[in-house]
Amino acid sequence: MKKVAVILSGCGVFDGAEIHESVLTLLALDRVNAKVTCAAPDVPQHHVVNHFTQQPAPDETRNVLVESARIARGNIVPLSQLKPADVDAIILPGGFGAAKNLCTFALAGADFGVNPEVAKVLQEAHKLGKPLGFVCLAPAVAAKLFGAEKLEFTIGNDAGTARALQVAGGHHVNCTVHNVVVDRRLKIVTTPAYMLANRITEAEAGINKLVQAVLEMA
Repeated sequence: MKKVAVILSGCGVFDGAEIHESVLTLLALDRVNAKVTCAAPDVPQHHVVNHFTQQPAPDETRNVLVESARIARGNIVPLSQLKPADVDAIILPGGFGAAKNLCTFALAGADFGVNPEVAKVLQEAHKLGKPLGFVCLAPAVAAKLFGAEKLEFTIGNDAGTARALQVAGGHHVNCTVHNVVVDRRLKIVTTPAYMLANRITEAEAGINKLVQAVLEMA
């Protein structure tokens, strides 16, 4: 039985983890009987967005771990407690939380940083040879951390986003919603999901392939 950590970034596409992508990832892992540990950094969200109006709610504050626990049905650990040596692989669903809470790409553009806890866990897992999967906008994290190693990755086909993410040295590969980009040398898999998907089944197709490719390398 493979042990896989899923790192969440809140709950909701505009300020946290994309819920469809997160659930589809968990479903794909459960279908192959993987043992999943959900984790999230115990930090404040960058901001809170009202998902009905799609506008920021300036008087609200939320915590990334507490919000992520909604998706995980309460079965979640603080990212600080996740030991990469104890899992076979790590996957990050997308959503703007990946680019606002796990890193600052959505806020700072090409000159963005990665949450130190997130960076520590992923770099340690990478050094141990654990495969990593990044969905939708989460490949921004991979591009920043592993671009210097000439990572091949995708966020779909948005030229501006691709240019900004290649600054660290990675190479963006255009990819359709149903497919994945597999960097076998670095053991990193990426898929566009809702960067391109117009319906949930389109996101599912790429996520299923990502989970399959990650587990094949685990």
